[in-house]
Amino acid sequence: MGVSKLDILYRRLLLTKLFIRGWGRPEDLKRLFEFRKMIGNRERCQNLVSSDYPVHIDKIEEQSDCKILDGHFVSPMAHYVPDIMPIESVIARFQLIVPKEWNSKYKPVCIHLAGTGDHHYWRRRTLMARPMIKEARMASLLLENPYYGCRKPKDQIRSSLKNVSDLFVMGGALVLESTALLHWLEREGYGPLGMTGISMGGHMASLAVSNWPKPMPLIPCLSWSTASGVFTTGVLSKSINWRELEKQYYTQTVYEEEIIHMLEYCGQTDSFKMGQEFVKRFPISTDKLTNLNLVSRTLNLDMTDQVVSQKPSECHKSSKTSISATSEGLLLQDTSKMESFNQTLPTNKSNYTSCNPQSYHLLSKEQRRNNLQKESLIFMKGVMDECTHVANFSVPVDPSLIIVVQAKEDAYIPRTGVRSLQEIWPGCEIRYLEGGHISAYLFKQGLFRPYYFYFYSNLMAKDEPSMMHLNASSVNMLTNWITICNQYGHHVSYKRNFIL
Repeated sequence: MGVSKLDILYRRLLLTKLFIRGWGRPEDLKRLFEFRKMIGNRERCQNLVSSDYPVHIDKIEEQSDCKILDGHFVSPMAHYVPDIMPIESVIARFQLIVPKEWNSKYKPVCIHLAGTGDHHYWRRRTLMARPMIKEARMASLLLENPYYGCRKPKDQIRSSLKNVSDLFVMGGALVLESTALLHWLEREGYGPLGMTGISMGGHMASLAVSNWPKPMPLIPCLSWSTASGVFTTGVLSKSINWRELEKQYYTQTVYEEEIIHMLEYCGQTDSFKMGQEFVKRFPISTDKLTNLNLVSRTLNLDMTDQVVSQKPSECHKSSKTSISATSEGLLLQDTSKMESFNQTLPTNKSNYTSCNPQSYHLLSKEQRRNNLQKESLIFMKGVMDECTHVANFSVPVDPSLIIVVQAKEDAYIPRTGVRSLQEIWPGCEIRYLEGGHISAYLFKQGLFRPYYFYFYSNLMAKDEPSMMHLNASSVNMLTNWITICNQYGHHVSYKRNFIL
């Protein structure tokens, strides 16, 4: 199956660039990688945020169908990695939308983390929170992402993070902030609790649940096991300022000499070598959906250097890179089989004795460009896997409470070349929607909600002693949830009958 043409078209219409300032300060990356090792271990991470971490409610607004509570707290990230967050992001802000009346002793709450470009609360409140209250009396907590909405730095343009490191700051902050909010919800008597998110929000929710020490429903929608494919082979990779990243990687040896050696992947060191294997395995094919040439764009460090002679191709076949739409995702393709990906640039001109001096000069410069692009791509995969791969985090306490919702033709979240979530989280389920990332994000959010009801119903069903004491209103609530779930084919059954 191919990828969604809408995904490709939508990405072309957006002109903003990501990571315009580069990788971020090397010292910041080092601190973040060390911090990742802390939050990657649930036993260590659960001690970072106390169960009585202070959370403040600023305003309570009564509306016709619900109550909206606005609150804030200091991000725990600011305590553990000082001065790495922009000042605007240090204060975490959230909204809690609750029904005016609860139908049972249970007060279920689902935390929704924001996807890319989802600033403030309106979209999640309108498309998810209010319908969930209407359909099932389920409350929602909406956390504002760092770098978004009220937490956006003044010099940031829309959702375009300035540095690669900003994404890792966001992820680390959301893990700790989610923990603080879960503790607060428990203190306030809410439960059962669960987490979800769409696209980037789904991935961040996955990392947060990995560090929660109790079983918890998780519905990550339109996300996968790592963000490395998103920024190296997905359509979003076209929005990256590769020119600046390559320049910094070339001019600052600290990335190759120090930072690479800090990378880990699935408990193994040397993510750099795994990245080399990654680029070796790119399939060989071309695609007619788009005539994009990623290499010529991202390697254009000197616009005046053009190959004007065809003779160099007689000495060394040049690579032609294209974007290929396959059933697994939008992959960077190389028609020369990328056999030279890990070859160093020859330093002896005798290797090209059949080429004239001008051709040799042009060829060696082109080869240097290719090598720089390859190394930068591998480094990007390495740092992304280090901080975003779920295999670098603890397995959730009960993976059977996880349903992953994926789009079959998703061009933003490639699933090729990375480990499956079912392999990393044995017992989780994966469901597929027709279409691509954008169509699901814009038009199918209503299909995500039954998964929440399904899991909350099953979670209550597992709590058999409590089920023996449900009152009539609790049974009515569960019956409503079950009806909604069964309409979408999620069959819920119980081992015991209710005793009123």
